[in-house]
Amino acid sequence: MKIPNRIRYVNKKFTNRLMMKIAGKKLSPIVLIEHVGRCSGKVYQTPIMASRHDDGFMFALTYGKEVDWYKNILASQEAKLTFGGMSYQLINPVNVSPKTGQDAFKPPKNSILRVIGIEDFFFMKINNTISGD
Repeated sequence: MKIPNRIRYVNKKFTNRLMMKIAGKKLSPIVLIEHVGRCSGKVYQTPIMASRHDDGFMFALTYGKEVDWYKNILASQEAKLTFGGMSYQLINPVNVSPKTGQDAFKPPKNSILRVIGIEDFFFMKINNTISGD
């Protein structure tokens, strides 16, 4: 299951603007992913949910696999992530099973992901640590 498109629309137009103010900062539960448009070449930033896992990061596709930011990452095979005040260059997105994805998140996030039925997750490896605040 994924979050309905009408909620996605509200989040994209309103909630994400607020989340951009805290995304990626120290102690923030939201990370900021930077990706390049696969057609436009424009740089975009999107606030999302991710978790540090092994030698990279796990991502929950709460709106499913059809979102533009995910398609952009698949096309380029890379992204920049700001997490906890640090920036990382990520490479090689790989889809993972729902269990692997959910288990990578700590409580209460993993419980929320299970309850709302999120089944799409992917992992990206850290290629380089870029900077810190």
